[in-house]
Amino acid sequence: MSMSKKLTTYDPAEDLTTDEGIAIFMAEAFKTQDAAYIAHALGVVARAKGMSQIAGQTGLSREQLYRSFSDNGNPTLKTTIAVMKALGVELTAQRLRA
Repeated sequence: MSMSKKLTTYDPAEDLTTDEGIAIFMAEAFKTQDAAYIAHALGVVARAKGMSQIAGQTGLSREQLYRSFSDNGNPTLKTTIAVMKALGVELTAQRLRA
């Protein structure tokens, strides 16, 4: 008798329920220094917060946000900063350690 298991797609947005969790998630994304991964992570966080809410706060359409933060997206710095501000996350700079 074989048992079949049904796998579901895991969406990390479901686990980002606190501002602290979001900040940690984004900090880890920035550590990668991979622009595509950072954009993807921002999209995950935006979905966690609610894309409609983010659209309203940024003045961007939901479609534009989904497109910008899709796997093939390439959001502008202006869009990235607007979304980060709406998420309560700021972009900061610090000197690299040698």
